[in-house]
Amino acid sequence: MCRLSGDRERRKAKDEQALRDKWGRLGGVAVALSDERASTKAWATGAVGEERLAARLDAASSPVLALLHDRRIPRSRANIDHIAITSSGVWVIDAKRYKGQRPRLQIEGGFLRPRVEKVMVGGRDRTTLVEGVLKQMDVVRPILQEFVGDVPVTGALCFVDADWPLIGGPFTTRGVHVLGPRRLIKQLNSEAPAVLDVAAVRAALAARLPAA
Repeated sequence: MCRLSGDRERRKAKDEQALRDKWGRLGGVAVALSDERASTKAWATGAVGEERLAARLDAASSPVLALLHDRRIPRSRANIDHIAITSSGVWVIDAKRYKGQRPRLQIEGGFLRPRVEKVMVGGRDRTTLVEGVLKQMDVVRPILQEFVGDVPVTGALCFVDADWPLIGGPFTTRGVHVLGPRRLIKQLNSEAPAVLDVAAVRAALAARLPAA
């Protein structure tokens, strides 16, 4: 059983135990009639996206493209899904799975009103996802500064199994790339040559951001 699948089973077991504690002798019936909590299902859906993207990134790894997956942020319950270290910089990648839904950039204002950029997915405002990537980038930058120096950090919000159009799908908002796995890997492999020691940068990040 993979780690992510095991985590889901533990979360499900915890939910079931809570039902048994609440209903006593009727706990077994309550479990049988209940469905998984929405939060557990949502977590599992996200975990599938994270796992699939990790596999695709690992397949593209090379001496100039190293990966770290599922890294815990110190003093926080949050984690960073993926970190890609290239010869010219570091990418902080958040994986999301909204199956069959289309991400798009919606721009409001810009003339008489302040310009506002929103990330819409399936008709819903998901701009907070961009905020999450920006916060993760703020975690990575000082670590790089301490161990390596001034290293470019790029953010990416990668939607797995989304309804990406053939033309004009990916976009950038507030410096964060919003795209699918295929375009992300293409971007990582097209990074301009530089003098970064990929292995050293990976080791520095791994030391400060342990596996979750």
